[in-house]
Amino acid sequence: MSQFLQLHILTSYPPSNLNRDDMGRPKTARMGGSERLRISSQSLKRHWRTSDLFEHSLDGHIGTRTKNIGPSVYDVLVANGVAEKKAKEWAADIANVFGKAKKEQLEIEQLVHVSQAEWKGVMALAKQLAEEQRAPEKAELELLRKDLMDADIALFGRMLASKPDKNIEAACQVAHAISVHSVTIEDDYFTAVDDLNDGQDDLGAAHIGERGFAAALFYSYLCINVDQLVENLNGNKDLADKTLKALTEAAVKVSPTGYQNSFGSRAYASYVLAEQGEQQPRSLSVAFLKPVDGREQGMALDTIDALNKQIEIFDQVYEPCADTRYALDAVTGQGSFKELLAFVSLNNETGSGE
Repeated sequence: MSQFLQLHILTSYPPSNLNRDDMGRPKTARMGGSERLRISSQSLKRHWRTSDLFEHSLDGHIGTRTKNIGPSVYDVLVANGVAEKKAKEWAADIANVFGKAKKEQLEIEQLVHVSQAEWKGVMALAKQLAEEQRAPEKAELELLRKDLMDADIALFGRMLASKPDKNIEAACQVAHAISVHSVTIEDDYFTAVDDLNDGQDDLGAAHIGERGFAAALFYSYLCINVDQLVENLNGNKDLADKTLKALTEAAVKVSPTGYQNSFGSRAYASYVLAEQGEQQPRSLSVAFLKPVDGREQGMALDTIDALNKQIEIFDQVYEPCADTRYALDAVTGQGSFKELLAFVSLNNETGSGE
């Protein structure tokens, strides 16, 4: 059986528009018969992966997600004296290793996650081809590799339709964050005034607009297959340990950046429950099918109580759903972030925390 780390996170955001839909309004979903505010898992993962915090913690082990391998190779070739026609042909040969190139373009059709080792291999080959003024050989185009994988790819996976043997199975699953209570999207009507308009001839605004917003306490859920993570990192347990800690810190501290300049809605998690064990993972979102109204102790404490009650019910019906647990409660001041990181670490041998 695989070892799983599960994180259940409650984060409260003031009025904000962190993740918007195609109409520019905050994303929502219906759950338990009521409308809830939502942050997509894609948005969460993107902001965690590209945060300064995550990149600093895993410096040297972060891949690049791009369509522009071909154009990057082309630029290197041309800069090193290769004729444009040949540079396009050779760059296309290299780009096609990672995905199908668009017609008459060097950009590939789909984003691909490239590890640092692969990117270095691509750039080294481009410089070698330029130096030797020749096209790449078939053997040199074996640029995809799984032996030196970066932390973000090991966590979130990679799919290459044309090279399935080079796919990376994601070790981390992330649910869409959902508000624990019902919400109503409101509109912020705003104007902008021209600083050079003295109001003598025109008393109107230079710009008028509106944007949707809402406030919510979100429940987020992450499940990490620890054994899969170690396997994806080719047995590098030290890097796997750093990755678990970096992901945990990002999930707890990093906020989506949607309209941050207008709302300043940055937040740390108010409550984090970490669980470890070989039991089949399960979300605790069912605890919030009935919207929390906060009438008893307030929204935060009532939500924490609902979460813990659901844990007790699951444990009672299915037997314990985790071997060990650790809770950080920033509402009542119990637990510490340092202890949380120690708990999620591969070096955690305490087996305690509840």
